[in-house]
Amino acid sequence: MYAILDIETTGGQYNEEGITEIAIYKFDGNQVVDQFISLVNPEIQIQPFVVKLTGINNAMLRLAPKFYEIAKRIIEITEDCVVIAHNAEFDYRVIRNEFRRLGYDFKRQTLCTVELSQKLIPNMNSYSLGKLVRSLGIPITDRHRASGDALATLKLFELLLSKDHGKTIMQSMIKSDLKTGLHPKFLDITDTLPSSAGIYYIHNEKGEIIFISKSKNIKKQILEHFTSESSISKKIQQETYTVTFEKTGNELIALLKENEEVAINKPKYNKTTKKRIFPYSLYLKNNLNGYLFLSIEKTDGRKRNTMAFTSLNEAHKFIDKIINNTGIQIFTVFINEKKSKKVTSENFSESWQESCNEYNEKLLELLSVYDIDTDNLIISDKGRKIEEKSAVILEQGKLKGYCFYDLNFRINSPQRIDANLIPICFDRNNRNIILNYLNKKTGYKLIRF
Repeated sequence: MYAILDIETTGGQYNEEGITEIAIYKFDGNQVVDQFISLVNPEIQIQPFVVKLTGINNAMLRLAPKFYEIAKRIIEITEDCVVIAHNAEFDYRVIRNEFRRLGYDFKRQTLCTVELSQKLIPNMNSYSLGKLVRSLGIPITDRHRASGDALATLKLFELLLSKDHGKTIMQSMIKSDLKTGLHPKFLDITDTLPSSAGIYYIHNEKGEIIFISKSKNIKKQILEHFTSESSISKKIQQETYTVTFEKTGNELIALLKENEEVAINKPKYNKTTKKRIFPYSLYLKNNLNGYLFLSIEKTDGRKRNTMAFTSLNEAHKFIDKIINNTGIQIFTVFINEKKSKKVTSENFSESWQESCNEYNEKLLELLSVYDIDTDNLIISDKGRKIEEKSAVILEQGKLKGYCFYDLNFRINSPQRIDANLIPICFDRNNRNIILNYLNKKTGYKLIRF
């Protein structure tokens, strides 16, 4: 039996959100056998950006039931059910917090349709609920309202059920409460951790930092440390006294901060972990006739690279992406690796129809989206909150630092950047981290100033 649900919240600080609307559809695998839909008075103010998103305002909720008035109904309709939601970790956490305030420990197995979709329907452009269901031809109404989103999740789940013929994939992805297997000393630590991107520091009883890392989901990563049976995780578990963290909003700042903090603090258990390295790079070169070509080689710190890769396979994928996304007929690529196919460039211009200048201009224009050296540059990305953006600042290829800014303000003023800047120490590896991020990630925006 399944309880497909969706909630709308007030927004606000992590673990301080209140529920404004809830919808639950009890589903037996064939049909809906029960349902519960209600507005909820959260007894706190709704964030303005949430009002714009959902259309739910404080006035609408004055006469709505408070959470304690509907708590029993939620327990009843979800009893003996797997709770299913799109981004289940968020919905389940907020509901558990509401019950915790009432002194009740609400525990259910959960299944996330984001994760299940990624497994059963790979290579979709987006796994956000709205974009995913539309691309699959699933109708959705009342977007960003609990009943509309829960119904769309239900239809999506029915499709996923049909694709998982043996039901083995779905069963393997059902999650029980991870904390039930934790040592009691870790329970209070994990309760305070955010499920967002950032960098975390594990301290021993003396307050010394024994391990630093970054994660797209700090809480999930720490839970893995505390439940892992690996030798290094067991050592960390024995010495852990507390965990501190810094939310970064996105993985790029987390990567840059991790690189800096490990170099500064030198935690003893980071020494046994693999350093983030980029053994291969792309260099732009000229053949004998003046035509530019792309050369993938072992990274040479003395030369300025155009892209950095963690593996040769990653480099091949980049070249394929470049070729597929351009009208240029062919690129001559030399891969300086014995096991790789070598393509020479000496005779390249003999059969080429365009002049050297025309071809070179097209190639440079194509690579300009990854150019971090020519101008002063802002890499704008997600912030720590919905109403916030982040900015990584580079001047002529040199990393200055990062800052966060409100969506209502422009950030490309040098004075405003300097006033908000959080500097990051120079490190040769920073350049490769940024280049690799620009290649592999999406959703950021480059602002040249």
